Amino acid sequence: MEPSRLFDLISYQISTYEKEVAFAQKLDGQWKTYSSRDVKGIVDNLSLGLLAINIGEGDKVAIISDNRPEWNFVDLALQQIGAISVPMYPTITIEDYSYIFNHADVKLIFTGNELITEKAQQAAEGRKIYSFDVLAGIEHWSSLEEKGKSGDLAVLESSKAKVKPEDLFTIIYTSGTTGKPKGVMLSHSNVLSNVISVSDRFIIPKGVSTVLSFLPLCHIFERTASFCFILMGLSVYYAESMDTIGDNLKEVKPHLFNTVPRLLEKVYDKIVAKGYELTGIKRSLFFWALNLGLRYEPNTSMGAWYDFQLKLANKLIFSKWREALGGNIAQINVGASALQPRLARVFWAAGIRVCEGYGLTETSPVVTASIGTPEGIRIGWVGKPVLDVEVKIAEDGEILVKGPNVMQGYYREPELTAEVLKNGWFHTGDIGEFDGEYLRITDRKKEMFKTSGGKYVAPQVLENKFKESLLIEQLMVVGDGRNYPAALVVPSFEGLRDFCKRKDIPYLTDTEMVKKPEIMEKYQQEIEHYNKFFGKWEQVKRFKLLDKSWSIETGELTPTMKLKRKVILQKFDSQIEELYKS
Repeated sequence: MEPSRLFDLISYQISTYEKEVAFAQKLDGQWKTYSSRDVKGIVDNLSLGLLAINIGEGDKVAIISDNRPEWNFVDLALQQIGAISVPMYPTITIEDYSYIFNHADVKLIFTGNELITEKAQQAAEGRKIYSFDVLAGIEHWSSLEEKGKSGDLAVLESSKAKVKPEDLFTIIYTSGTTGKPKGVMLSHSNVLSNVISVSDRFIIPKGVSTVLSFLPLCHIFERTASFCFILMGLSVYYAESMDTIGDNLKEVKPHLFNTVPRLLEKVYDKIVAKGYELTGIKRSLFFWALNLGLRYEPNTSMGAWYDFQLKLANKLIFSKWREALGGNIAQINVGASALQPRLARVFWAAGIRVCEGYGLTETSPVVTASIGTPEGIRIGWVGKPVLDVEVKIAEDGEILVKGPNVMQGYYREPELTAEVLKNGWFHTGDIGEFDGEYLRITDRKKEMFKTSGGKYVAPQVLENKFKESLLIEQLMVVGDGRNYPAALVVPSFEGLRDFCKRKDIPYLTDTEMVKKPEIMEKYQQEIEHYNKFFGKWEQVKRFKLLDKSWSIETGELTPTMKLKRKVILQKFDSQIEELYKS
């Protein structure tokens, strides 16, 4: 039977694949696995347990936890009784928790570990909390499952029958780079239509492949993907933490994972840093292979000599990259922000198929996606529109989207909804262009700025180019209303240490190094090199080196690692002013 609501996917998986491992997590050094039938049993009992404590149709329930099977159990259990999940990032502030709990009228809260639970308690205002970890003084989620074991399955079937495809299933509060979070309302059919549309962009075999999951499930990218994994009969292993991804890749040997560009950049930087540690012929070979990879163009004949060299590079160098990812990777899906084209090139050259896509929380999320074949990829572009989704470019260059994946609206925000949903089209706020069916994102409409000379500057394009430097980790271009663009630059301190080692410059502290004249001069050369790719009016005229990385914890990045431009502008106001003093 074809699924019509998201919770139908588990029954579909049982009837189609009967998985021995549907989900897995590592506990005390061992992988604990759940079969498709285990999942269904737990979810049904949990639904009945929730009904027993009077949680039901239309009730809002928060889920705040790192990725683990319990996240999915609660998500599916809520769907079956018509309750509405409100997933939240564990990393957001207590103020944000409080705002969302109140704005969404949250009745009940599920939390992961002790740290998250303590934060949630401070914002809970008397709301009941169940935890996934065993914690003193907090009721464990399994008590609800236990309660449900004495429930009546006929009652649950009746409850499931009332849930319609068009019913609201979740409210996702987007972190946003500005202002208060907005609650995006998504129905079963919004997300399920996207799950079905996206599943044909996977090149891995259904029913037998394995996935490592580490992007937050509270983000629509990984959540829709998790439903896709159920539909396709894939075994999902949850990484223990962001720090253990490397080890978990080697253990699980997955065929696929989803990631954001920032994490791929870190992987690449680590690989290059290891290359710098090599000496003699090994070092020469490493950089020969790397430079070969940076020239790679899928779908284009590079000539017999290039192909021969690439084959050799794959055997000698790139095979080690694939081993570091577990040895089985057939496809990596990348989304949430722009991927540097050079990274796509070098990974494809290394036989690691990096597939870029584009979407928003408001579109459930996928609008366009690449396919993991040389014919289905175009570097620098975000693929073609997925099935049933229409995309057009407005006169001002804004990307407009129409389809069954487009949200119902923003929760309790009719004016904001009316601003973005017009005549059946969702206005994304992104600027883009088509070449045939391929879409390219050129910038965020709201992030583009005008210099005092009246010229428009698209900062993301510049930032992505400058970050190609091995010495630059993060960078933000400023200059709205000013007479020229300038930049705040966070060095790659690993790259900087390596540079200093090669040039016999004694490395002191990060803070002291960013003030050194010879270091400033080196960064000036880097900026000048990348400025050549842009028009005179776009070029960065001055820059400021910072001594600390921007992070989610310190507030400059959103949970999906995008720059919070407003926050950075406020935080570094005095440094920016300095850049505009004559």
